[in-house]
Amino acid sequence: MEATEKVTNLVQIIICMQDQLITKVPKRSPLILRMVVLIFAIFCGLYIFSICMKQTDKFKETNPPKIQVINRRNRPCGDTRIQESDIPYVHFPKPDMFNRQECACNPVRYFVIVSMQRSGSGWFETLLNSHMNLSSNGEIFRAQDRRKNVSTIVKTMDKVYNLDWFSSASKNECSAAVGFKWMLNQGLMKNHEEIAKYFMRRGVSIIFLFRRNILRRMISLLANIYDMDAKLLNGTHKSHVHSPHEAQILATYKPTLNVTTLLSDLKIADDEVAKALEYFKNTRHIVLYYEDILTNRTKLVDVQEFLKLPRQNLTSLQVKIHRGPLYQHIGNWDDVKKTLRGTLYETFINTDYKL
Repeated sequence: MEATEKVTNLVQIIICMQDQLITKVPKRSPLILRMVVLIFAIFCGLYIFSICMKQTDKFKETNPPKIQVINRRNRPCGDTRIQESDIPYVHFPKPDMFNRQECACNPVRYFVIVSMQRSGSGWFETLLNSHMNLSSNGEIFRAQDRRKNVSTIVKTMDKVYNLDWFSSASKNECSAAVGFKWMLNQGLMKNHEEIAKYFMRRGVSIIFLFRRNILRRMISLLANIYDMDAKLLNGTHKSHVHSPHEAQILATYKPTLNVTTLLSDLKIADDEVAKALEYFKNTRHIVLYYEDILTNRTKLVDVQEFLKLPRQNLTSLQVKIHRGPLYQHIGNWDDVKKTLRGTLYETFINTDYKL
């Protein structure tokens, strides 16, 4: 009996121990699981963000941005007199050939005189160059090697506008306006798209100078071509003269106009002017006419204001060659008058300015 009790007690002890060992795991709360997932997601997010920030800082150190935002209200040399609208047209060149010294902080404006041969552009340019702060460097694209293609044209203009182009008109370090003269048939019209973009990009202003009476321009052109061979002034050809005596000698030649092609020739000249104005209409510009400057010198004031220059009295030593009425300068005047009668160009012979 005693052994039986011992066995029974032993079995009971084993059962109790089994009950204690084999216990049912309680179910976890869904709320706790969600909190754990949320905390894990936040931790991962913060970790990824810190890695990205380190990579960004490293990129900034090794690859600084190439595009910089410039505060356009800042003025070079502390100059605050420049208006916001003038900023694209104001420049501070740094020439390669010399130092602007005390004038380094003086703003420079870029311009070009666009014209046609024998339209008074030579006389007009001498007027501008009499201004102490303006440099107009002449007909630089008369040389064909400078207008072989767009690249050579741009290279030449860059040199002029950087003040590295030297001529008798150069004011060098103290120039407040710099430019040159450009005829329509010197590569300007042929490459007008690229040149217009250049003008817009560099802030170049155009001064258009044409003649209203293109018949007079034709007379001057033919007379100048004739004198290239005849050399009426003591065996010397001069496109421009500085004395009434020289002008009188050159005016003795009276060209004979081709009346067969006269109307078409006049129309071609008209069309070229219209196309030039159309091609460069979006460029800052002013339109002048030779006759208006002759009869109204306040036009020169308009030019100085256009270039934002201090007003000065502009002078020229050049003397006009073909003075007086048209009939005095045309060899076949009656034929020309008959051809133009009743056409758009009749005004050229009926009305004329007094000189």
